[in-house]
Amino acid sequence: MPSFTVDGKTAIITGAGSGINLAFASLLLSRNCNVVIADLTLRAEAEQLVARHGAIDTSPRVVFIRTDVTSWADLNRMFTQTLFLFGEFHILCPGAGVYEPLWSNFWHPPGSQASKDEPNGDRYALLDINITHPIRATQLALSHWLHPKGPDSIPVAPDNPRRVIHISSVAGQMPNIVCPMYGASKFAITGFVRCLGPLEQAVGVRVNAVAPGLIRTPLWTDNPEKLMLVDQEKDGWATPEEVAFAMFRCLVEDDLQGGTVLEVVRNSTRRVETLNDPGPERALGDGSLASKNDKGAEQILESLQQRDIWGL
Repeated sequence: MPSFTVDGKTAIITGAGSGINLAFASLLLSRNCNVVIADLTLRAEAEQLVARHGAIDTSPRVVFIRTDVTSWADLNRMFTQTLFLFGEFHILCPGAGVYEPLWSNFWHPPGSQASKDEPNGDRYALLDINITHPIRATQLALSHWLHPKGPDSIPVAPDNPRRVIHISSVAGQMPNIVCPMYGASKFAITGFVRCLGPLEQAVGVRVNAVAPGLIRTPLWTDNPEKLMLVDQEKDGWATPEEVAFAMFRCLVEDDLQGGTVLEVVRNSTRRVETLNDPGPERALGDGSLASKNDKGAEQILESLQQRDIWGL
């Protein structure tokens, strides 16, 4: 199979308004790859990136398409607008995700004060964002690649490859009572990616994932209830740039075939084996688990007896 290069290609990245996905967008731009940022809003650093690379005559170019990833109509529009602007796309990263937010949280059920999930709403926002959106986005990408509508478009094939890169987590490798819905969503992403591994040999679409540990992003730093689990002196943060580089490797390195998952913790990136994997080392300061996680678990177990938290 031919080697894949991002030079001159176009990527769609959901959730690239901040954090890991923004770092990935920046890295791709530095390698001459156009980027579509699909998100609800842009943080200041993302706005600056768009300001530098957003002009219509800029190459490579970045475009912001406001997208609610829980809306299938918005996801359809994201692809349609990308094709209108760039003619085709070659990389999809459905990276938008949330980490057990109070408003969609197993320990704050629908009907409780903190939750925004409706008691009769038939869905959890976290699962819509973390599972349904990446699955649906991958489906839509495949439909465009396999059956392109442009008169000069060439369907995807092993000699005309495409790439999908998902974001799982070390929470998709080991149990953590603090974040059961988030953990379930990341176990799901890892399984989804493994199942689609054969697509690379069959049709030329490589589907891989990264599994980050503690990463210094707004997902942690902007949420005091999560940051309290971290010991700033002991715990080891990895950077969004480290994860972004692992994502880039999944695109271009020949030996990282479809179905590969790369774990990224501080100063360490390794392949997660499908069977009999030893799991994250969980050494002090390696960034695989917050060192004060037990404190969060204690608070959760104490809250089980509080009727108001459970929306009763």
